[in-house]
Amino acid sequence: MPGTAELRSGAAGPPAATPTPSPARSPLVALIGPPNSGKSTLFNRLTGLRQKVANYPGVTVEKKLGDVHLGDHRSVTLIDLPGLHGFSAKSLDERVTRDALAGRLPGLPSPDAVILIVDSTRLESQLMLVEPVLEAGLPTLLVLNMADELAAGGGQVNEQDLAEQLGLEVVSASARSGQGVDRVRAFLERVEVRTSHPGVGATDMPEATDAPASNVVTPGANGSAAPDANGGVHPDGLGAQSPRRIDLPVVDVFVTRRGRVRIATQRSGYVAPASPKLTDRLDSVLLHRIAGPAIFAVLVALVFQAIFAWATPLMDGVEALVATSGEWARALMPDTWWRSLLVDGVWMGVGSVIVFLPQILILFFFLGLLEDSGYMARAAVIADRSMHRVGLQGRAFLPLLSGFACAVPAIMAARTIPDERDRLATIFVVPFMTCSARLPVYAMLIAAFIPERPLLGPFLGTRAATLLGLYLLGATAAVFTAFVLKGTLLRGRAAHFVMELPPYRIPTLRSILLRLLDRSRVFLMRIGRIILGVTVALWVLMQVPRVGGEAPPLEQSALGRAGHVIEPAIEPLGFNWKIGVGLISSLAAREVIVGTLGTIYGVENADEGSIEIQDSLKQDLDFGGAVALLVFFAFALQCMSTIATVKRETGGWKWPALQFGYMLVLAYIGAYAANAIF
Repeated sequence: MPGTAELRSGAAGPPAATPTPSPARSPLVALIGPPNSGKSTLFNRLTGLRQKVANYPGVTVEKKLGDVHLGDHRSVTLIDLPGLHGFSAKSLDERVTRDALAGRLPGLPSPDAVILIVDSTRLESQLMLVEPVLEAGLPTLLVLNMADELAAGGGQVNEQDLAEQLGLEVVSASARSGQGVDRVRAFLERVEVRTSHPGVGATDMPEATDAPASNVVTPGANGSAAPDANGGVHPDGLGAQSPRRIDLPVVDVFVTRRGRVRIATQRSGYVAPASPKLTDRLDSVLLHRIAGPAIFAVLVALVFQAIFAWATPLMDGVEALVATSGEWARALMPDTWWRSLLVDGVWMGVGSVIVFLPQILILFFFLGLLEDSGYMARAAVIADRSMHRVGLQGRAFLPLLSGFACAVPAIMAARTIPDERDRLATIFVVPFMTCSARLPVYAMLIAAFIPERPLLGPFLGTRAATLLGLYLLGATAAVFTAFVLKGTLLRGRAAHFVMELPPYRIPTLRSILLRLLDRSRVFLMRIGRIILGVTVALWVLMQVPRVGGEAPPLEQSALGRAGHVIEPAIEPLGFNWKIGVGLISSLAAREVIVGTLGTIYGVENADEGSIEIQDSLKQDLDFGGAVALLVFFAFALQCMSTIATVKRETGGWKWPALQFGYMLVLAYIGAYAANAIF
């Protein structure tokens, strides 16, 4: 019962074994919930910055772990499992969550308890997850999130009665405001490391049914209640020990479970909130067939204008800081080879990329606002009206939009698409979306070759319009490629698209800041792992072969000679050997070319100690060559992480090899045409 000191197992049955604390690790609690239920908000509020992100062993699904510090120097590890609507195991997200509850994921112990968070404003549909979760036989807390919105809309629910009906502890809360979070922490304080799991048990969860134990049918099909082992009363035995199993078709299972959930909500006095008038009014405009797409286009244009207008003073400050610190380090060190390595190689290369961090953060700031406000789901609905014409469905819009941030998580997000042909088509075209790694390259070339002039007053300038055009170019290539794929290799009709629209909400500053801090960490780690390594390798190649104990002229170095080898192939595009070296290095990651050129030009102009490369670019590229380079980066697949992710998601090298070759050929043809035209 709620508030009792002893935790009750979610699935009632034989008396629970006494938990045995283990000094080997902290208790592990699984956080589960449907998308848009506030799961990540609760995770961030409980863990703060004590988080670490990695991939589950053997799969590309991201796992997020965080420590929750409690009293008496205790802590609990919270794992944020992928959001899901059910346990059909049709998608990788669902399989990972199911296997995590069952303790079948390598390197991850079985959870010791579960927190199931649902949106209380949509309670009946979201409680469909309760019964499958209870089948794991773990102590479970049900968090009725967004309780403040429920009350504000005139809705209500008696959490005590709902707890009686479901047979588990229930807490009303608001993860955004912090209401009720103390009761969630009280639940965590009582969790101990378990050595056994009673009841049906997670290891008995089915491998590939519509939902875990979805074929469990209990007495009381006419609406009668069945007592559980602990004396609780459950409608139709929901949450109670099932004395028998009967195999039913999936549709019958769904209808039966829906009936039990409906009875539980009715007996708990649940009243759904009235649809917010503001949401209805906004949707009448934002989902309008004409006004909706127009407003979306205006919002996108404003975002790109802000990327340049807002970021300029911040970038100037970062650039000044990098230059000043580089000169300070140069003055402190003796004139030796390792000073050249650290200052001219590492600092010049890495600093050339760090300067673009403000633009990337502004992009993620706006993406966070759109997502947390609920507008992103509306954008998917708007996109579905046109995407089906190229053979895709609206569900593909969210992975494609995520591609503006990074192709790797966007490709992984495509696993929520149930149709295999649609999923493969989406994975294939995601890298065409202009990711944040392209942004430093675009910003460098646009700043060097495009003068800033107003086009629509203060709302849109020439540089922002050029950037927007590059985003549209990539999106157009994605649409064209999807159309070709769905008419040839992946021929088939697009599946129907259904999406539950969340109400509009005001994003919290805390959520946005945590998102920006996380993206900053990812960006800087990328610099540390990839760009730093490439920069050091480039510096070494520029130092050999040594001539009289000194570094050779750049053109005669190993790096220069490699550039001259490929120069005949790229000369028709308007590129010289220096740009060729940058293209080779950018195969590891697109933004590496900025550090590469910064290193090359920095060494050539070491006496000036400047990280500015725009003037040097103007000496090696004319306007046509600059446009060609922009087009090349808009089309080419220059990211080893993306290729590896596609290989793992598709189960072989066939699709990533075809994808890399197709995009490279398209990039070469596009760059050749751009250089010829401009």
